[in-house]
Amino acid sequence: MGIKSRTGKKLFVLDTNVLMHDPTAIFRFAEHDIFLPMVVLEELDRGKKGMSEVARNVRQVSRFLDELMSHSSAEEISEGLPLDGALNRPEDAPDERLGHLFFQTQLQPAPLPDSLPGNVPDNNILGTALALQAMARDRQVILVSKDINLRIKAAIVGLVAEDYHNDQALDDLDLLYSGQLTLEPGFWERHSKDMESWQEEGRTFYRVTGPDTRDWYINQLIHQDGDNPFEAIVREKDGDDAIIEWIQDYRSSKHSVWGITALNREQNFALNLLMDPNIDFVTLLGTAGTGKTLLTLAAGLSQVMDTNRYREIVMTRVTVPVGEDIGFLPGTEEEKMTPWMGALTDNLEVLTQSSGGDWGRAATDDLLRSKIRIHSLNFMRGRTFLNKYIILDEAQNLTPKQMKTLITRAGPGTKIVCLGNLAQIDTPYLTETTSGLTYVVDRFKHWPHSGHITLTRGERSRLADYASETL
Repeated sequence: MGIKSRTGKKLFVLDTNVLMHDPTAIFRFAEHDIFLPMVVLEELDRGKKGMSEVARNVRQVSRFLDELMSHSSAEEISEGLPLDGALNRPEDAPDERLGHLFFQTQLQPAPLPDSLPGNVPDNNILGTALALQAMARDRQVILVSKDINLRIKAAIVGLVAEDYHNDQALDDLDLLYSGQLTLEPGFWERHSKDMESWQEEGRTFYRVTGPDTRDWYINQLIHQDGDNPFEAIVREKDGDDAIIEWIQDYRSSKHSVWGITALNREQNFALNLLMDPNIDFVTLLGTAGTGKTLLTLAAGLSQVMDTNRYREIVMTRVTVPVGEDIGFLPGTEEEKMTPWMGALTDNLEVLTQSSGGDWGRAATDDLLRSKIRIHSLNFMRGRTFLNKYIILDEAQNLTPKQMKTLITRAGPGTKIVCLGNLAQIDTPYLTETTSGLTYVVDRFKHWPHSGHITLTRGERSRLADYASETL
């Protein structure tokens, strides 16, 4: 059999959840071989129905497998199908032969220890991998699964098990782009020789040239503390040459946004990104109480109601419950989404509290709500939003593919703001390094019409701050 003869190449046994998570996983193991147990194919068949992203991924896996197996005889399938023959192979896959794909044709699962009783699919996969290990002793057999418990059980029975790493946007969350940079002491002394300064329409610009600017990104926010504090945004970049602009100070009441002022430097940076008409895509990361939703909503209302830059605000989020599900909700799409939009209600109370009397607050609240639409992500596919200010709350619960589906809905004149806290991911099999929010922060940092800032300081209350630190 072909499995035995291909010594020197690793043999990866894929769990069902890997293919459900990434349909192109079978092309992501370079020159090494892949083995699919029969129970995996059965689980894929059970998961193919429906309109969820998982069901779509399963159907795409089936199409890939059908393409690989077309015009192949039973003997060729038993010997392994060369993976470089796939017409729909991802563009970033290498050109050399990508190994072979083996199916479970005759191999019987090995008996498992009495500590793993029952004929559950996970145990069947473990038994199959153990039988492979016993049959192909010259090859390294590795079980790949997104399921932590299956990897633990594999280690118990003596199997090498790994997580699926190819979907990670970053190796370590500490490497994630923060959106800001603190200038080192002596920066201006090193870069003052060829520096230029000028003003346009009341805005102050500087041209800075030097090696320290090489790693800057457009719309990155740079600052320096000290006797003469400095805060600016990078507007243009060309090698060692950069143009930076002194940012607007939204910490003073004269420059408040819909009555909201920034309480710290990161919030000031965030308002500069949110109010900038040249930035179409903004991502805000931060823990609870850092002001993500309040700042975003205030900037949206200011640009919808005051300047008419956008026609209305569209707010959406992933409906992943924190506790037990409360079942189906009655009403229209907007009425069904309302319980999930507590953050919108809470922040509107803050934004309307200055209105005179109960009647004034009620009238203002009704006016604002007429400009805010609540939509479900389930109905986003195929839509196009024109001149809208779209707020995606709890974006850390989206996969990269779902994030792409949403962002590509943007039409001319639309701005998208993604908010999230990577420490509060509720979607199964999604981690801080594989979240769609991490993915877009990393991928958009080079684009001149996007901006990102990580909010670090909580401004909710001293009680919330103490709870975040000690609980």
